[in-house]
Amino acid sequence: MTDRLPHTLRSDALDNRERILDAARALFATEGLNVPMREIARQAGVGPATLYRRFPTKQMLATEAFVDEMRACHVFVDEGLAEPDPWRGFCLVIEKTCELHARSRGFTEAFMSAFPDAMDIAAERAYALRSIAELAHRAKDAGHLRPDFVLDDLILMLMANRGIHTTSKATRVAASRRFAALVIQAFRASPQHSPLPPAARLAPAAPGKIM
Repeated sequence: MTDRLPHTLRSDALDNRERILDAARALFATEGLNVPMREIARQAGVGPATLYRRFPTKQMLATEAFVDEMRACHVFVDEGLAEPDPWRGFCLVIEKTCELHARSRGFTEAFMSAFPDAMDIAAERAYALRSIAELAHRAKDAGHLRPDFVLDDLILMLMANRGIHTTSKATRVAASRRFAALVIQAFRASPQHSPLPPAARLAPAAPGKIM
């Protein structure tokens, strides 16, 4: 029992950290950086003392949440580069990046607006763009990515994905997954009409009307 206790405490502490960061990202995205720390603690299911022990200031909390998001993007890109199949690697980066942005919609913009000098992200962005360009080059050479694809097409797609707005995170993620699947089919050199993920109900539509 004594041998297992430290592991349990570490596991609980890690779980608390992830819940706090998840709650912070969600609230920062929807409420802005002015959301009270106590509200973040409440949403995370922890006491204010636990929150302040781990993150004494809001800027420390926001920065850690942002660093985690950047780290996740870096991991996605590295996973894509490591894929033996360049097309699968390219698709993996699109799918995972779109879902990450859908889950934390608005957080990056809120963070950069509130703390513009908190950190320099130019190097991370440059690494991501170089890596995705390399993946695109490999996918073209393999004959899977359409030859007229340019990196700006991917940037445009990610900007459009960030524009998915719903009050429900689950609906937003579902819509993002379908959007990513549609874009991947458009990027493919020889379009294959694979089954799409389920459609998300974004707004009620009158019978016979699209808009």
